Amino acid sequence: MNSTASRVLEVSLIQREGWTIHTLPAIESTNSAASRHPPWSAVRAGVQTAGRGRTGRPWVSDAGGLWLSAVLPCPGDRARWSILPLAAGWAIITALEKLGVPALRLRWPNDIMSGRRKLAGLLIERFQDDSAVVGIGLNVTNAPEAVDPSLVGSTARLADLIEPGLCMDELTDLLLVSIRRAHTMVVNNEFGVITRALNDQWSQPRLVSIRLHGHAHPFTGLFIGVDEAGRLRVATDYNGIRVYDASQVSLLRELE
Repeated sequence: MNSTASRVLEVSLIQREGWTIHTLPAIESTNSAASRHPPWSAVRAGVQTAGRGRTGRPWVSDAGGLWLSAVLPCPGDRARWSILPLAAGWAIITALEKLGVPALRLRWPNDIMSGRRKLAGLLIERFQDDSAVVGIGLNVTNAPEAVDPSLVGSTARLADLIEPGLCMDELTDLLLVSIRRAHTMVVNNEFGVITRALNDQWSQPRLVSIRLHGHAHPFTGLFIGVDEAGRLRVATDYNGIRVYDASQVSLLRELE
């Protein structure tokens, strides 16, 4: 029996909170697996052996983390759904705030931070014209720095931020309910609520280094939030305020 077939036999299938959730002990990528399922499906794994982040960078997905991908319907004009990464980020922050996680904010466009440490990351991919996969990697009790020593001092995990007692099923439900709410807000053209909430978190300008796709060298500027369409707004000394879509930016790094 090949490895793919054995993984299929180990799938736990449940229906909860309006979602069909497929749970596996290990898989290469929850996003890739979710791409084969219809909207309102989710795939969760105990471990990802080939987890990836934005622009294909490897993502440490060790045991004890929450590796979850949710499939959302995204009919109609693709441009309308370009705000989905920020909406998903807002949804995860909103859910984690209910648990009492401190100092939460979104590092544009897809990192969930607690203070200056990365707690979670998002990867939104379009495998089909009418749907999108929202991938979530959340550190819970795992220790990514033990797998990749370069991460020492840069990551956070829920176990160190809130009181213990929340199981993975409860955490999964909390996130999926919040993602569904954010999706409804996008459908109802209520994204302004989300951009205002995010910009409130970004009320203090931050010095950032940005590299654009197709450009060898980064530039620095002040990150001053997002516009109504969710595009990055950066103030520079030489070009004034510039606006960038997430697809234009290969790397954004916050500077001290």
